[in-house]
Amino acid sequence: MMIIYAILIFCLLIFIHEFGHFITAKAVGIKVNEFALGMGPLLLHFTKGETEYSLRALPIGGYCKMEGEDEESDSPRAFNNKPFWAKAIVIVAGSFMNLVLAVVILSIIVFYIGVPNNIIKEVTPDYPAVAAGLKSGDKIIKIDNNNIKNWDDLTSAISESGGDSITIGIERDGKTMTLESAVITGEDNRRVIGISPEYERDFSYLGQSVVLGAKSTYDMGLNMIQVIGQLVTREISVNALTGPVGIIHIVGDTAKLGIIYVAQLTAFISLNLAIVNMLPFPALDGGRLLFMVIRLFTGKAISDELEGKIHLIGILLLFTLMIYITFQDVGRFIL
Repeated sequence: MMIIYAILIFCLLIFIHEFGHFITAKAVGIKVNEFALGMGPLLLHFTKGETEYSLRALPIGGYCKMEGEDEESDSPRAFNNKPFWAKAIVIVAGSFMNLVLAVVILSIIVFYIGVPNNIIKEVTPDYPAVAAGLKSGDKIIKIDNNNIKNWDDLTSAISESGGDSITIGIERDGKTMTLESAVITGEDNRRVIGISPEYERDFSYLGQSVVLGAKSTYDMGLNMIQVIGQLVTREISVNALTGPVGIIHIVGDTAKLGIIYVAQLTAFISLNLAIVNMLPFPALDGGRLLFMVIRLFTGKAISDELEGKIHLIGILLLFTLMIYITFQDVGRFIL
């Protein structure tokens, strides 16, 4: 099951990525010769229109093979003969689709878990809320002079309160009450009183779920970029990287925790794929985009054939790195 989960995740992310290239290539009039899921030996294929669709044996990649992408072509529908803007859209579309997938998955997770409201679920022992007399089920409707409609209103009102205590208006058993509570500074330097909210799911919160999903994706992406920067500056060793074997192991451990955690890991890997693919390295989408920018100013100084050879070298270097990381993973997770 661990391997099956990992293969399903890989196939989903690869399909979404390559479909981004495929659908935008078709949209701008580029001829797509083959759309493949997987690498290596051919398992099955069929041709529809001008494009061959294939499934290959190794679930470690995929590709959208466009006319004139890595070789010279005189066809007016070849990738190399299209304007810069059209080629740029096609190149960026793969990573964009992975980014969108991460946002969608995290938004679904947020909606499934629910949005925190202004009803108390739990009161933390030894915190001011206990001494103030707050109880589970109390609905907080006012803090000092601030009307409270949701959890964000509540946390903002507590954070912005200036004194050592706050006045809290609540509804309990159909009655309105006013209580006084001290405020302390928590371990994360936030002003708190020691309560946690109930969560509710309602389609009226769908928009808020998308906003929170996008924010989570943004925060996660910033952390990934920081790690990549630390790899470049050698603050983090390449030995810390994890490849397919390590990911399979992580997926197995995550699956034991439940589907929510598997979904969150899928979003993490999808965002990772989006960011890494846009790095300016040959064979990656970012490398192809870099060459396009260079050729926009230098014309045919770099031929399509030469660029194709450089990308081939990039692929070989990436495979070498993958083999090295795989040997590391085998030692860490299997042996």
